[in-house]
Amino acid sequence: MNYREAMEYVESLQKYGSVLGLANMEELCRRLGNPQDELKFIHIAGTNGKGSVLAYISTVLHEAGYRVGRYISPVITDYRERFQVGGRPISKAGLCKYLEQTREVVQQMEAEGLSHPTPFEIETAVAFLYFLDKKCDIVVLETGLGGRLDATNIIQTPICTVFASISMDHMAVLGNTLEEIALQKAGIIKEDSLVISAQQRPEVLQVIGRMAKEHRCRMTVVDGSDIRQVKYGLTKQRFSYKSYKKLEIDLSGQYQIENAALAIEVIDALQEEGFLVSEEQLRYGLKKTEWPGRFQVIGKTPVFIADGAHNEDAARRLAESIRFYFTDRRILYIMGVLKDKEYDKIIQATYPYAEHIITVTPPHNSRAMSGYELAQAVKEYHECVTVADSLQEAVELSCLLAGDDKKAVVIAFGSLSFLGELISIAEHRDMIRRDSHGKSEQN
Repeated sequence: MNYREAMEYVESLQKYGSVLGLANMEELCRRLGNPQDELKFIHIAGTNGKGSVLAYISTVLHEAGYRVGRYISPVITDYRERFQVGGRPISKAGLCKYLEQTREVVQQMEAEGLSHPTPFEIETAVAFLYFLDKKCDIVVLETGLGGRLDATNIIQTPICTVFASISMDHMAVLGNTLEEIALQKAGIIKEDSLVISAQQRPEVLQVIGRMAKEHRCRMTVVDGSDIRQVKYGLTKQRFSYKSYKKLEIDLSGQYQIENAALAIEVIDALQEEGFLVSEEQLRYGLKKTEWPGRFQVIGKTPVFIADGAHNEDAARRLAESIRFYFTDRRILYIMGVLKDKEYDKIIQATYPYAEHIITVTPPHNSRAMSGYELAQAVKEYHECVTVADSLQEAVELSCLLAGDDKKAVVIAFGSLSFLGELISIAEHRDMIRRDSHGKSEQN
C-alpha cells in the first residue's frame, strides 16, 4: 500500500459511517493483539475545549522529556495530524504500514460475516499500533463522540480521566438533557483512576462526581477563584493559577485560560503517578502550545480570525470573545456549517455582532450544509448576507468589504472541516499583501 492507495482506502471507509458501541472495536483490537493494553493513557472527553486541553498536556509532557502520543479528531490541514508522537504527525510510510495491517484484519472480519468496523474504529486501532511501536511513555487520547460507547473507551486502565466543558451537542445520539449527555461522557471513568474536571454546570458535576465515587476515583475540579491576575490578549495571555505566578499562553480566547488551568491540574496529578514535570517545563510547555483553528489569528490586514465554533456552546464562547476583544470594531463573518448541527442556535448566538455575513459550503464533506441554505437561515436574523461560491471567493470578498479600515475584523467559523483550507488561503493572501506592501515601501 502506497500513500495514494492509503488515502483512497480511507476515503472508501466513509460509507461505513459512525456506529456507537464497543463490540466491533473489541474484536478488531483482539485480532491485532490488543495493543491498547500495553499503553498508558490520559483520556479526555467534553463538548468543547478537549482538543486545547490535550494540546497543553501533551506539549508540557513533551517538554518534560516524555515520549507522548496524541490522538485527535477532527484535523485542520492534513489527515496524518490525527496520529502524532512528540507533536509530529505520523510519516506517510508509517500510516501505510498500520493501515495495511489493520485492513487485513478488517477483511478477515468481513469474510467471516462480522460487521465492518467504522472509519473511527479503524483509525483508533491504527493509533494504538503506532503508539505502541513508538514506545510512547503516555498517550493523550481524545474521545470522538460521547464517551461510554466511543471507540476510544476500549482502554481499561487510564491513569487520568479528564473532562473539558460539557454542554448540549449531538443530542440525537447522546441525550436531550445535560444530565444524559454528561452520563454518556462520564462513561469513560474507570476504577481507581484520577478524575479531573473543568468548571461545569452543577448538574454535570453531580453526574461526574457520582460516577467517580462509584468507581472509587479521586476527583479534582478546577476552581475559578484560583485563576488570578489575568491579562487577556490576541497574541499572548498571562495569568496566575494557585502557586504558579505569571504563566503565559499564546492561544487566544478567554476560555483558553480555563483550558490551561485544567491542564495544570492534570500535570500536577500526574506528578504523583511518577510523571515528573518541573515548573520551568510547565511554563515553557504552556507557552509553546499551539492549537490551530481555535480563535486563531491568521492575518493582520485585516485582522483575520479562524475559530471552530460548531455548536451552541462554542458559538456563545466565540460571542464572548468578540465582545471582549473587538468592542467598537467592524465585524465580518465567514460561516460554514454541517447540516446535522444546531446551525440556528449558532446563528442566534453570533449574528448581533456582524456587519455582514458571508456563507460558504464546507467542501469535501457529505454532511455540509449548502451556503445558500445557510444564507436563508441567516436572513431570518440578519439582512446583510452574501453566498460565496468558494472559500477563495469568501476570503477575497471579506477582505474587499474590510477595505483599508483598521477597525475591520474578519472571523471565519463553523465546521472545523473547512478551516484548514480557508486558513491556507487567508495566510497566503496576507503574505502576498505584506510582500507587495514591502516592495512598494522600498520603491
